[in-house]
Amino acid sequence: MTPAPQPPDGLLPDVWFTRDLPVLRATARLVDEPKHGGAPYLLGSVVPASGLPKAEVIAAAKALASAGYIEPLTNHAGDIVRITAISAEARRLAGLWPTPQGEWERLLEQLAARAQRAPADVERQRWRAFLDAAAAVGEHDGALLMSALIGGYVPRAR
Repeated sequence: MTPAPQPPDGLLPDVWFTRDLPVLRATARLVDEPKHGGAPYLLGSVVPASGLPKAEVIAAAKALASAGYIEPLTNHAGDIVRITAISAEARRLAGLWPTPQGEWERLLEQLAARAQRAPADVERQRWRAFLDAAAAVGEHDGALLMSALIGGYVPRAR
């Protein structure tokens, strides 16, 4: 087996996209399935769900636990044997919960679709103006707005 190429700057190779995120997504799918009723998941169940070898799943589980994304149960030797829960941030990273950036993109897509499908010119112009205004706000401020909406914060009138 050929070792992974080392980045030229001497940093270790990135394992987030190749190992940790697939294990987090597999765990999130298992946790979110209603058939198990929130029961702890054996680490062995995550292996086939992730499609990765057991050794990589174990390494990913340790990394995810140390980052606070999963709540592990360990045996007497300290090995992770079950995953009891995932954090709110893990739900966002896995796609179970919305992110402000993702919701902003969805809003722009909806506005574009409504502008395109509007039955009358006046409606099409209104939706297009709404889309243009939203695009002018920009991605950064748009994500801040969506963050407030997702979190339930609505500024009160003075």
